[in-house]
Amino acid sequence: METEVFVKKSEEILEVVSEYFVGKKDVIRRVLAAALSNGNVLFEDFPGLGKTLLAKVFARAIGADYRRIQFTPDLLPSDITGTKILRDGRFVLQRGPIFTHVLLADEINRSPPKTQSALLEAMEERQVTIEGETLRLPEPFFVLATQNPVEQEGTYPLPEAQIDRFLIRLKPGYPESVDDEMEILRRRISWKMDDPIELVKPAVSLQEFREMQMMTENVFVDEKILKYISEIVRATRSHEMVEIGSSPRGGLALLKMARSLALMDGRNYVIPDDVKSVAVDCLAHRIMLKIEYEIEGENQERIVEDVLNSVKVPKGE
Repeated sequence: METEVFVKKSEEILEVVSEYFVGKKDVIRRVLAAALSNGNVLFEDFPGLGKTLLAKVFARAIGADYRRIQFTPDLLPSDITGTKILRDGRFVLQRGPIFTHVLLADEINRSPPKTQSALLEAMEERQVTIEGETLRLPEPFFVLATQNPVEQEGTYPLPEAQIDRFLIRLKPGYPESVDDEMEILRRRISWKMDDPIELVKPAVSLQEFREMQMMTENVFVDEKILKYISEIVRATRSHEMVEIGSSPRGGLALLKMARSLALMDGRNYVIPDDVKSVAVDCLAHRIMLKIEYEIEGENQERIVEDVLNSVKVPKGE
């Protein structure tokens, strides 16, 4: 696939998703970049902002199979991965909904840690182990998860190990204008249904999307960019307000997202702006503040912005 074709396919995917998810085109673009990087995405925002709709429509737009799991307090790990059941005198593997291309984990923080941990192996290694048997998941595979950050009753905060496995965290936010609010209402009238997922037509085939994913691995990254990424990640660990900074996985997330965004812009090389544009999305959720600053209302996004202002941007030819 040529770069021009890649750009055209990317624009077609964005266009299909934009038909159903109003506004926030930058959010859709970042979701696509994460998917091209085969990374997991955490949507964290207030209820009713279209997080679930965006995840479902996006899965259909790239021609992928998807399954949805509604996380609840009584959900068991085997409800996600599957289990072996006795059938005709022998144990047969009953596969769970995790065996798909795109797994929509809705309200992931409503299940206890034991159930949440069922996703850890899948999110990182793209495989699951069921009663001692390790099984590979389909390719591509990534998790699109949603959670409500304000309602704490009956929820279980995601452990740091699982938070770190999300390539990016996005906060879609409210519609930006009255026109956007009105457009949401107009589209609901035109759909004549609450869930328009059956109306969504794929923009690309799954094979085409796999080719697009593989193309991102060929995007050139200069040594200066690698140093820039490394300095940003290390600076999050030495910030005065930070208890625990970003792991090396944060640097890998920056690298992957920057490559995908560069190719979406028609370039086969990464520039500093590619890194800066996704630094908050890639690093903020990997940072733990010191308790005194957390009480004062400081947030991780502010830390990443401070770091970006302090690290010297590389200049090249």
